[in-house]
Amino acid sequence: MKQYREEARRRFGDTDAYREYERRMAGCSDKAWDDISDGMDTVMEGFAALQKSGVKPDEEQARSQVEKLKGFITERLYICTDETLAGLGQMYVADERFTENIDRHGEGTAAYVSACIKSYTA
Repeated sequence: MKQYREEARRRFGDTDAYREYERRMAGCSDKAWDDISDGMDTVMEGFAALQKSGVKPDEEQARSQVEKLKGFITERLYICTDETLAGLGQMYVADERFTENIDRHGEGTAAYVSACIKSYTA
């Protein structure tokens, strides 16, 4: 995690979202971080279930799941604007580390989440 934190600081350290993230995570316990991780897994499992059931990225159920993702990030990490969300959607498929992590919930989940976000933010 230290490596990823340093990378995130280099890439996003001058953004309001990153400063908000740092403020919220200051003193974050291992338990709190585990809860955040578990919550994000739950959101991604929701996307995987939608994909498996054939819900298209532009359908209301997918839009609702994107809203859950956006709300979770805003509530627990930093204010997630549509612009930030769109960037995350791109990163989920452009960075193999994100893709691999998200695809633990089902092959192709990262691409599906990205497509859902793209539809939502269009």
